[in-house]
Amino acid sequence: MAGTLRHLESRMNQINLNDENIPPKKVSTVFSKSFLPQRGSNSTKPQSSATHAPLQQSQKASHHPFLKIAVHNQNQAYNRAREVREAREPAAPLSPRRSATDNSDKQSAVSSSSNGIPPSVQPAREFHLGMFEIGRPLGKGKFGRVYLAKERKTGFVCALKVLHKNELQKNKVEKQLRREIEIQSNLRHPNILRLYGHFHDSKRVFLILEFAGRGELYKILRKAGKFPEPQAAEYIAQMAAALQYLHKKHVIHRDIKPENILVGIHGEIKISDFGWSVHAPSSRRTTMCGTLDYLPPEMLNGTGRHGAEVDLWSLGVLTYEFLVGSAPFEDTPVETQRRIVQCDLKIPSYVSPEAADLIRRLLVLRPEQRIPLEDVPFHPWIQKHCAKLVQPAGQSSKSRQYRSS
Repeated sequence: MAGTLRHLESRMNQINLNDENIPPKKVSTVFSKSFLPQRGSNSTKPQSSATHAPLQQSQKASHHPFLKIAVHNQNQAYNRAREVREAREPAAPLSPRRSATDNSDKQSAVSSSSNGIPPSVQPAREFHLGMFEIGRPLGKGKFGRVYLAKERKTGFVCALKVLHKNELQKNKVEKQLRREIEIQSNLRHPNILRLYGHFHDSKRVFLILEFAGRGELYKILRKAGKFPEPQAAEYIAQMAAALQYLHKKHVIHRDIKPENILVGIHGEIKISDFGWSVHAPSSRRTTMCGTLDYLPPEMLNGTGRHGAEVDLWSLGVLTYEFLVGSAPFEDTPVETQRRIVQCDLKIPSYVSPEAADLIRRLLVLRPEQRIPLEDVPFHPWIQKHCAKLVQPAGQSSKSRQYRSS
């Protein structure tokens, strides 16, 4: 591992960035103008100018070491999570040879790591851009770009999302960004993208995110056309687990779609982009938001208020798109809205009866009649393809009667 890190350090020295050991007050000069996306640019690829030549060479050279370190980090995270679960089991009574002081020291050590944040990015000091080495662009959003990054001191690989303040202010989404940071930074689930921290300078806001090694699910789906049913069922089971976790915390995502889902190094999905999410203990909201193809009828039929059931509708649309390759109500905007409000649903014959049944139980006009998230893992289609994946500890699938009505 040490050899890999030394190799990576030598490769990263070729990157055309002047950011070595810069103190926090000078972070505004770290990204060169040629490296950051220019305002109005639509390209998602690095510019091919001479300024970018050293960066492109370094990207090719450092891609594999970055990935190896990321895999190592992910494996460590899985091991830490398992250790924390074991530590939370009821402790045995103290023996004469084991003092109360020893036990409290152990509990303190567990609690310091139980938040799931890798030690490499624990907030022991204030974040600033000089702490990171910047790699290749991973993607582009409306207000900035996401870059592969490595924390200098520990070699921890992450993703750095760069947002431009002038674009945020121009589109009046500052409050939306604050809400996204507040919500996502408090979420801990294997199928939800982690937000480790954030910082800013005079022109930009930086989000330190978990690195999802296999990229955007939307691109994977477009390349494949549609997913085989076992793969789709596994993804939907993971989505249901993540949404159930969110709803227990009174968080409604409100913008579930393939574009907002990433895939980790081990093939697990990661829900991202909490820009439209909301913490709603009252469970009822009135704001219309999201993407038209995934909007539920209660947002379009004039009733106004909606709750966590909007994510159930989006899960049904997502299931359909995984199996068919397109959204179920996809049409012109006016026709799409009409079909959603009327639930004009047509499922192709090649979709299995079990999968079609789950889609119909999710895409129901009346929100309260949609299948509950806790029942999704026990649906016959999910059990058929990934029973072991969704099996709760200490409970067999036969011990719980699936509600068929």
